[in-house]
Amino acid sequence: MDREIVFRFCRENYGTEPDYPFKDDRVSAVLRHSDTRKWYALVMEVSPGVFSLPGEKKIEIVNLKTDPVMSGSFINGRDIFPAYHMSKSSWISVLLDSAVSEETLKLLIDVSYVLTGKKYAKNKKSLNK
Repeated sequence: MDREIVFRFCRENYGTEPDYPFKDDRVSAVLRHSDTRKWYALVMEVSPGVFSLPGEKKIEIVNLKTDPVMSGSFINGRDIFPAYHMSKSSWISVLLDSAVSEETLKLLIDVSYVLTGKKYAKNKKSLNK
């Protein structure tokens, strides 16, 4: 899966468009939840070395919010890692153009979208009372 497929999936399912909030960086794109404006995905290029992978050519990843309990089931050290440049307890990095199936990536995007929404935040607050 590549960034354009991610963007199309998010446009069709959530009505969101990529946002480029970083000055002088037209590669890194943020996808924001339509209700909260919170990030639910960050698509960017990184050096493979940040994941201790071989090679020099930059790779595309998407960072997604996940439940800390759930993330351990997906992190495999090949295609899915603790997030680069985000909280490693609640975000993961998925290598685009990897062996991760389109279905798995779409599921992870769905989870990230739900976790960044108003209803989830409201329910989480009520559970903590």
